[in-house]
Order: sequence, then C-alpha cells, then structure tokens
Amino acid sequence: MQVETRFRIIRAGAGLAIAAAIFGALVLWGPSWLYLWFKAFHIIAVIAWMAGMLYLPRLFVYHCEAAPGSVQSETFKVMERRLLRAIINPAMIATWALGLWLAWDAGFFSDGWLHAKLALVVVLSGVHGFMARCVRDFANDQNVRSQRYYRILNEVPTLLMILIVILVVVKPF
Repeated sequence: MQVETRFRIIRAGAGLAIAAAIFGALVLWGPSWLYLWFKAFHIIAVIAWMAGMLYLPRLFVYHCEAAPGSVQSETFKVMERRLLRAIINPAMIATWALGLWLAWDAGFFSDGWLHAKLALVVVLSGVHGFMARCVRDFANDQNVRSQRYYRILNEVPTLLMILIVILVVVKPF
C-alpha cells in the first residue's frame, strides 16, 4: 500500500473518530437545541445523498457511450468513484446515524409511518449498494447494462424519495 493511501486512511479514520467523539459528547450532554441541529444536519445529509443518487446513474448513461479505455471513459471512472466515496457514502452514513438518533430521541420507533419509512430507506440503501457495484463494474470495464437500463434506474431513487417524504410529512399511520 502506498504511503499516500495509508495517510489518507489514517486521516479519514482520525476524522471519523473525532466526529464520533463530538457526536457522543453532544448526545451525553443533551442540550435542548441538539435535536434541531441534528434534524438540520440530517436534512442536509439526505439532500446530499439524494443528489448523488440522482447524478450517479446519469453518469452511467453517458459512460455507456464511452469506449472502454478511452480518455472519456477514464474520466467517468474518476467522477463516479469520487462521487461515490466523497459524497454518496458519507451522506448515507450521516443520514442513517442522524435519522436513527432523531427517531429514538423523539420516540418514533413505535409509529407505523417510521417502520414504513425505514423499510423504504433500507431499499434505498440497497439501490445505493447496487450503484456502488455498478461503479466497480465500470471501473473494471465490465459493464453489461444499456443506457436505457440506467435511465430507468435513475427513477428509482426519485420514487423512493417521494414516498419517504410523504411518510415523514403526512405520517399517514
């Protein structure tokens, strides 16, 4: 493993440890303003996650047009990898961590709408995992899917997002 890669891993680990320590300290302290701040950061994380989940399949559509090994294909590989690692993955982790804490703090775990929402978020996380696999397939020049497939895949996060937002706002059950 290269020294630069090890340094990045150590730096990322240290950042996560510091963030976890701050998160833990705030939860233990429990100031009255904490819920609203965590709610704001949860919404920001959801927006970032969804932006990435909507953009990544569009990159796949365009990547399908690029010849394997071409400059354009290599550029798409970098864009897809960076989008996944720098935005989508951290945003999903933050969404889950903050969302679960908010649900626990507000006492929503017995509510039916939250169960339905969590089920849909699990499905969205599965779509996320599938897209991560697609990034690996493109990186290895092993994509076997068409542009049309990725155009359809692009709609799945949108539909899930709509259902999730309705459940959160309307709380139908």
